[in-house]
Amino acid sequence: MSITAKVHISHEHLALIPTLRNLDGVKIRVITQGTTDPGSTNFPFLIEYDDHEELESMLEDDVTVESFELVDRTDDTAIYYIEHTPQTRLISGVVTEENGFLVHTETKDDGWLVHLLLPDRAALNSIWEYAIANDIALDIIEIYSNEDAGGESSYGLTDEQRTALQLAFAEGYFNEPRDISLSEVAAEMDLSSTAMSGRLRRGMRNLIAATIAERDREE
Repeated sequence: MSITAKVHISHEHLALIPTLRNLDGVKIRVITQGTTDPGSTNFPFLIEYDDHEELESMLEDDVTVESFELVDRTDDTAIYYIEHTPQTRLISGVVTEENGFLVHTETKDDGWLVHLLLPDRAALNSIWEYAIANDIALDIIEIYSNEDAGGESSYGLTDEQRTALQLAFAEGYFNEPRDISLSEVAAEMDLSSTAMSGRLRRGMRNLIAATIAERDREE
């Protein structure tokens, strides 16, 4: 029976942790991709930081970064492909070997908050043992069987998208006329307007895909 687990991992040589610890206010998220290569060390990241030159200077000095390539940039949000150095500690390889998926990965405090979809608890145990063997601190925040997780339908939404949509709705962002601006909603979630707009758009797209679009296909 598959499980979903939310874990927090930390180690000074985890991917981009030097950048995280040296740039106040930087936010980093791994862009989910369907790689099946457990040995891959090249990943796309979405990074939110207002000083592009300082960010790239830090990436150049980051001991976990072998090289980086800017893919796109909008205001204070940029997408980079980053190749990691050999000494970088990663859990993506063991997760893939255990037939699991990193559903969502973002920086939190001095480490990474990771949402895992795994085939069973044995896979989580293997990841735990890997973390111990590599001196990675791994704290299990939440774990549940997917069979028991059906109380509230996700409608294809991530936790972050659900929270953003609920807040925007409660504050009157979807009213006509609006009771609150995008920047004000974003400020309440400590996000940039660009990041909040993207989160709402992706959330609404997933919601439509799981409701209206699904019904249209069934009809």
